[in-house]
Amino acid sequence: MTTSRTPGWATGILGHADGLVVALNAAFVVLVLASAVRYLTGHGFGDRTPWVLAGALVLLATYAAHRALPSRVWLALLVVVWFGLVVLAPSFAWCAVPLSFVALRVLAFWPACAVVAGMVVTTVVMWTRMADRLDPTIVLGPVCIAVLAVGAYRALERDALARQALLDDLHAAQGDLADAQHQAGALAERARLSREIHDSVAQGLSSINLLLQAAEREWDDRPAAAREHASQAAATARDGLDEVRRVVRDLAPAELTVVPGEPALPDALRQTCGRLAAHSTVDVRVQVHGTPVSLGSDVETALLRTARGALANVLEHAAATTAVVTLTYQPDAVVLDVRDDGRGLPDGGSTDPDRGRGLTGIRDRLKQLGGTLVLESEPGEGTALAASIPLVRA
Repeated sequence: MTTSRTPGWATGILGHADGLVVALNAAFVVLVLASAVRYLTGHGFGDRTPWVLAGALVLLATYAAHRALPSRVWLALLVVVWFGLVVLAPSFAWCAVPLSFVALRVLAFWPACAVVAGMVVTTVVMWTRMADRLDPTIVLGPVCIAVLAVGAYRALERDALARQALLDDLHAAQGDLADAQHQAGALAERARLSREIHDSVAQGLSSINLLLQAAEREWDDRPAAAREHASQAAATARDGLDEVRRVVRDLAPAELTVVPGEPALPDALRQTCGRLAAHSTVDVRVQVHGTPVSLGSDVETALLRTARGALANVLEHAAATTAVVTLTYQPDAVVLDVRDDGRGLPDGGSTDPDRGRGLTGIRDRLKQLGGTLVLESEPGEGTALAASIPLVRA
């Protein structure tokens, strides 16, 4: 414990501290005035009266001069003036109670205890001289009061230190939490961009590559068809650029921007699959079961991009001839199945970094909506992917 507490005490003297310090200041003033009145009542205006009254005024003035003096000098003057008053009028010994708290606030604990002990000894000696005999209550009373005051202050101080330590820990934890949330947000955004780009831009780039390869093959023999492939590649590039902008802005795919409340997903799947079928040799079909309902932008976007990501894997890696996309509306869930007759996934796709990364992005996207992903594949037997998202109904 150090003297760094002094500024808080000085602030308390000015009335900016809590109620306990304000009450302590008031108690000190009241005890000084009460002691002066008691002296006047008992002794009248004798030879010592002017000295006693002057000493009381000096004590009050010194107490109020806390801002003009260094804390330890201020305390020393208070104790010296108090000692002189007690010698002249022992009734001022009661002022030792608030002065004990002043000492405990200004000094370190053990030096403060020494000051308090000195005031107790002074009080006992002066009161014993007044009684002309040794009275146990005169000895034990000040001692008990001092012990209680020091013990109470010590308990309050430890409680305050413990609370301050908790506040410091809380502030540090809040800072760490803010940093962790910032890092988590950055990682989440990075993961979102990664999976959205894989399931949208990567699919478009794959289509552009296929179209340009077809144009290159037919450039000499069928220039008209080659120009058509090149035109389709340019259109796909423009669509991809628009999709990149929508991904960065976290907007729904353009195919889903229809009348709010209308089930847009079936038509969006047909558009996507039709565009993919036109750019590749894979026969892509769409089947819809159940009654289409509006699923909300988040769910429809997740399912459409899941279909895109799965079909991009099929076109680029599966060597399939047919892919079937099935959208099933169930009472409590919506299920998207993508099946192909390609070469399948060795070891469930874990040995293929590109397909594994795409599947991880699909799984993470579905998990954010409470959905699940089931993957079934055998080498040479094709692959079946089932994405399910529960429906939340009013």
